[in-house]
Amino acid sequence: MKEEIYWQKVKHKVCVRCVDGDEFGNCLLPKSQMCALIEHFPLIVESVEKIQSNFVSDYVNVLRKTVCETCTHQNENGFCGVRYSLDCGLDRYFPLVIEAIESVEKDKTI
Repeated sequence: MKEEIYWQKVKHKVCVRCVDGDEFGNCLLPKSQMCALIEHFPLIVESVEKIQSNFVSDYVNVLRKTVCETCTHQNENGFCGVRYSLDCGLDRYFPLVIEAIESVEKDKTI
């Protein structure tokens, strides 16, 4: 349930802007390709919830340890060809993902 609320915020904030989408939040990636946001979403939420910082780099460090280390695209040396070629939607839109997830908590306190 909680993840669904986060996912709706992410979809509204990120997926509508994604170069692999249709501007309405629908993914247009081929069926053979899984969006990293969808594939790793529970770990992404966990990563963002672990930290509160004014620096995106702090979030990225946790993301790399929590999510990227489990991703099949990253090798044992920490190199990710998908990320390197700028084709990782998670890496590309991570600041917006952070903003969307954290906005759920801010909405609760208002």
